[in-house]
Amino acid sequence: MRHHISRRGAEETLSAGRFGEEWGRALPSSSSRRGRFSRHEGSGSADHKTMQLCHQVAVTLDEVLAECGDPLLQGLRVLNVKPAPDVSRLMVTLSVDGEPVEALATVEDHLAKASGHLRGEVAQAITRKRAPSLVYILAPGETGA
Repeated sequence: MRHHISRRGAEETLSAGRFGEEWGRALPSSSSRRGRFSRHEGSGSADHKTMQLCHQVAVTLDEVLAECGDPLLQGLRVLNVKPAPDVSRLMVTLSVDGEPVEALATVEDHLAKASGHLRGEVAQAITRKRAPSLVYILAPGETGA
């Protein structure tokens, strides 16, 4: 239920300085009323969303590569996914286990042929207007640990 204060009563209250006394306390400032995850308080929420997207892409790519029909691509494991330079393009670092360093060019060729399929799988897994382009970096894995 709203309380109705006449204009004259409000003017008398304000002029007498009793506004704070009647209401018990001052109204909080607009900055203290903002929620914890306000858009205006910095890029903490944006960083969280970026990291969430990178994690989701990493999990999706790891699953798709493990189920892939190409034995060279089945041996790849996702080490890291980072924005490069932003979320429109992601840098995916892959570990190549069991392959000699000389065979990295062959793995890159197979990866280039499957890149459209991989990007399509990522596009289905994430909720974005546009799927990010993926850039792959191969890192030789440990071969006898």
